Amino acid sequence: MPELPEVETIARELRPLLVGARITDAWFDWPNQIKHPAPEQFAAAVRDRHILDVQRRAKWLVLDLSGDATLAIQVKMTGQLSVVSPDASRDKHVHATFNLADGRQLRLRDTRKFGRLGLYRRDDAGTILGADEARELFGDFGPEPLDPAFTAAAFRRRLAARRGRLKTLLMDQGFLAGVGNIYADEALWRAQLHPLRSAAGVNATQARRLYRELRSVLAEAIERRGSSVDDYRSPLGEGEMQHFLQVYGKTGRPCPRCGRPIRRIVLNARSTHFCSWCQRLPARDRLRQGQRPVRRVPAA
Repeated sequence: MPELPEVETIARELRPLLVGARITDAWFDWPNQIKHPAPEQFAAAVRDRHILDVQRRAKWLVLDLSGDATLAIQVKMTGQLSVVSPDASRDKHVHATFNLADGRQLRLRDTRKFGRLGLYRRDDAGTILGADEARELFGDFGPEPLDPAFTAAAFRRRLAARRGRLKTLLMDQGFLAGVGNIYADEALWRAQLHPLRSAAGVNATQARRLYRELRSVLAEAIERRGSSVDDYRSPLGEGEMQHFLQVYGKTGRPCPRCGRPIRRIVLNARSTHFCSWCQRLPARDRLRQGQRPVRRVPAA
């Protein structure tokens, strides 16, 4: 699923195309994608609203609309957004369309129909109000890792309060917003920390290094417009970060740092890539791993 850099890229590329536009109508053919309000009310609720800004929160696109409204879009695994002329060719996988007053359309193409849409209210402070899912989606996220206000000291304090495995923790949206499988693997490799390592055993120096490398890889991925693996495409096409990944998807290939083969295990049903030489697992965590086995997957 697109992570922070990919969704940030989509937001940045949509912003100059959409800010100032007025939505005249909306169409969809997969009601399950509409989370709020009820699908039969959604098109009327979004109609005649101006798009004031396009932002990102965690892995969600957030379109600020007139009338203190917010249109939230999560593209999930296969969703792709584009702004096109109404006569542009479309296929059966376009499941939502927003008509704009100037004749263009914002389209959501989603082959697996996992994407989600919701229209919510904002209060004067910008807080999302309304349905229960709005509170779940926007109220329970951890801090944004690239927020200037999120310091290394704040990261260390959050880490010290947790006892889970580092990879699992980095992907926990309540711990940090927007980090997923790809960039958790990459940040841990850069920081030379094993994905199964317990957060409780990370010292201050290691925590600062992980903080620095996580922010570095996320910023680099944004500059390279994300990683176009699987189905991710931004409104302006493919990203480039997939060509610069060091361990993700590199099972069996030489580690760029030491030359030993990259390993792959399955952790919480997700592929996890690392170098067992560069990213040593401390003895106490090896013992804990023995108590809670992790399934190993042979190299491809």
